[in-house]
Amino acid sequence: MLGPLRAWRGEAELILGPPKQRGLFALLLTQPGHPVTIDEIVDALWGQDPPGTAVNVVQRHIGALRRLLEPDLPARGASQWLVRCSGGYRLEVDSESLDLLRFRSLRQSAVSCDEPIATTELLIKALALWRGPTASGIPAEIRAHPAFAAVDGEHLAVVKEAAEWALKAGPDLGARVLVTLRQAAAHHLLDEALQARLILVLAATGHQAEAMDVYRTVRDRLADELSVPPGPELQAAHRQVAGRIEVQNLPASAGRPKPADDSEPAHDTADSPKPAQLPADLAAFTGRHHELGRLRALLPGEGRSTVVIGAIGGMAGVGKTALAVHWAHQIADRFPDGQLYINLRGFHPTGSIMSPAEAIRSFLDALDVPARRVPAGLDAQTALYRSLLADRRMLIVLDNARDSEHVRPLLPGTPGCLALVTSRRQLYGLVASEGAYSVTLDVLNQADALELLSRRLGAERVAREPGAAAQIVASCGGLPLALAIVSARAVVNPSFPLASIAAELRQSHNPLEAFTGEVPAADARSVFSWSYGLLSPAAARLFRLLALHPGPECSLAAAASLAGCRPGQVRPLLTELVQAHLLSEQVPGRFGCHELLRAYGTELGQDQDTPQELSTARQRMLDHYLHSVLAADRKLAPSRERVEPRPHTADVTVSRFNDQADAAKWLADHRSVLLASIEQSARYDCGEHTWQMAAALEMYLDRHGCWQEQLTAQTMACNAAQRLGDLRGQAHAHRALGFVSGRLERWGEADTHLFRALHLFAEIGDQAGQGRVYRYLAFLANGRQRHEDALDHYGRAATLYREAGRRSGEASVANEVGWTYILMGKYENALEECGRALAVHQETGDRNGEAAAWDSLGYAHHHLDEHDQALKCYEHALTLYQTIRDRYLEADTLVHMGETWRATRQSAQAEAAWRRALAILEDIGHPDARHVRDKLTASAAHGTGEEPRQD
Repeated sequence: MLGPLRAWRGEAELILGPPKQRGLFALLLTQPGHPVTIDEIVDALWGQDPPGTAVNVVQRHIGALRRLLEPDLPARGASQWLVRCSGGYRLEVDSESLDLLRFRSLRQSAVSCDEPIATTELLIKALALWRGPTASGIPAEIRAHPAFAAVDGEHLAVVKEAAEWALKAGPDLGARVLVTLRQAAAHHLLDEALQARLILVLAATGHQAEAMDVYRTVRDRLADELSVPPGPELQAAHRQVAGRIEVQNLPASAGRPKPADDSEPAHDTADSPKPAQLPADLAAFTGRHHELGRLRALLPGEGRSTVVIGAIGGMAGVGKTALAVHWAHQIADRFPDGQLYINLRGFHPTGSIMSPAEAIRSFLDALDVPARRVPAGLDAQTALYRSLLADRRMLIVLDNARDSEHVRPLLPGTPGCLALVTSRRQLYGLVASEGAYSVTLDVLNQADALELLSRRLGAERVAREPGAAAQIVASCGGLPLALAIVSARAVVNPSFPLASIAAELRQSHNPLEAFTGEVPAADARSVFSWSYGLLSPAAARLFRLLALHPGPECSLAAAASLAGCRPGQVRPLLTELVQAHLLSEQVPGRFGCHELLRAYGTELGQDQDTPQELSTARQRMLDHYLHSVLAADRKLAPSRERVEPRPHTADVTVSRFNDQADAAKWLADHRSVLLASIEQSARYDCGEHTWQMAAALEMYLDRHGCWQEQLTAQTMACNAAQRLGDLRGQAHAHRALGFVSGRLERWGEADTHLFRALHLFAEIGDQAGQGRVYRYLAFLANGRQRHEDALDHYGRAATLYREAGRRSGEASVANEVGWTYILMGKYENALEECGRALAVHQETGDRNGEAAAWDSLGYAHHHLDEHDQALKCYEHALTLYQTIRDRYLEADTLVHMGETWRATRQSAQAEAAWRRALAILEDIGHPDARHVRDKLTASAAHGTGEEPRQD
């Protein structure tokens, strides 16, 4: 119970039951061998308002605990462990069965021993039994009972006793006590007796600067929170440490004649202890194999003529310090003159950044320089520091630097030493002027994140619930800080299934709430605020607005639109955010951030920006994406009919495209964010952006086989248009829903949506809109082998396009009529219709339509066994599709070419064409890849590449 409440019978851990039953068990364990009255139990479990059935509930819990502890106990047998006694119950255990009794036994043995080393060793063993607050994991209201506070008090008393004895036992044991002493002091910040002992042990183990730091911090906290000065014990500790350096140097200078000019004698370091200031390595350190490999290049080799500097950067909570300390421990033996370490507090929430002068003074203390030899100015101190390092091989870890200037005075000046710097900012200055080697950390991959969980929680616990562990990793986004916070929660609640913790993370309304710790260092919100607080006002505003961005990455143009300024104005602000590791730039010009940072930015925006400001910024961003999608679509298919939205405002930046390849790449790169924008518009916007963006993306999503995404987007579009009462929006959405329903062979839904779209387009007088619906109806009729129905639909479409003056649309209908004739076996009719379509498309400059007509002509010639003519037509189509970057139809034409090669018994060429098609379809994730794969498999099975014709 010294930490999480746990129990075993033999090797098997017991499940201790519901919360109140666990609380009852813990209460009995606080007083082993002593009776606990029913009244005390009821008071602990329910407080001042117990139910009328409280005693009965206690008796039921007692019975359950007896069966748990002694499963072979007869129904009415007397328990040997949980004994009924006058007015209550007593738990009979011994020191072999309960860690609390072992702790008390070790403490008693220490009290009986009067030898400092042996006493300290016994107290260290006693403290090693503690794994956290007493009986953590039981309900907080039960743990508030004084019995638990009393046991916690025993722990605090032994920490103080261990510190006192360690001061007598020597620095080695003092160092072993220091970890526990620091932890206790962090939880009892105003306990002057405890803080005084921490100061003395720090000084005794070579951490004089940190000791003075602790004194100043406690002194300031007493003044701020209690308005009192330090007490006598704390002041005495401070005086002792202040005089310690002088005392330590008396033996070294005793008996030496004082120089005639009263100057200080040269400092003799021959007998000085080597500094070894590295913090303890993290026991659960995981992964980072690639980064460790890169860091090995920093190790000084023979012939190096410059100082070696490594700069580790990354966002808050990503594990920079853990990596630096872990690697420093691995290579410490390469630096025989010792290791220096300092936390520069560059992003401390209180703003108490350690100055370079203060850091150098700390290092000079560690290098055993007497206080009277330390010069006054920073430049002089830096010169002395570098002189002392000149002939040494030392490892210097400069943790949590604010910027390059913060660490420059602390860098060694001659080869042989290695300086390792960590910062949340990118230290461009060190890289540019000092030749620093930069390593930037990203979040952990899934395998390393799962390994971290296993190390913290135990491999067996993670192996029991692998699915839940994976969900936890996903919720934490691979961020080590978040994983550490969640792991701590799981460790102190060992009875909690991982599935329940995963569910808690999933269901959390605010992701940051799941990652809130008890102290700022373990609180994601606090950690992020340390970086945010140093931003310029403009960069801080941009960070808040970027939280509105729906996708994983934000382009420069989108960021400029959010901010309502020009790209040239926003670029320096993005650079500032990248340097602060509040954003990352994985691809030039595209910026992303961790989901926890996004949640933090959302909180800040809600607190600091008005709803109107946030809404206006979101409108600008949605305008950017809508008009950029339309610009890309116009570049790809200039003749295609499309929605024309209202003009955007002057403070919106629209992406522009040099050619069709540029436009196609932009759509491919932004597909996920465009779909997310449709969803965000449906949730927050009036709905106009929702249906207009969905309409603009319809053809792209269809051609790339994104049919489920299409279904989702167009459903949101339809709902949004209905809310607005926008008939045009409803017509476009119903038309797209009808076509994608047909793609998914949901024929009834397809007909319902398409006929609804026909009615709506007719109501608003849009003949071209009606024509496109009839083309969709014809296409789906062909899919169901209803070719005569298809021809009827195409006839109506052609009439509507003609009346609307849309020659390109009328030509497309002719090509599709030709394709229908091919399906009906009327190949000469097909050549006539497709040839007519080709002539009009070439006349109007519609390269999309021209490519489609060439492909149809090739297919007709193929079925007439005019294979050479078919291949020539396909080559024309292929060239055009490659030019306009329509990769799906490029693959479709390659499939047709393969069939013609197969018909001429040239299997190698057929398979080569199909492999090219398969590569494209797999790259864009299109479901047609399966059919092409089947062709290749059948071709290989036949050996010659021949298979029965299935046209």
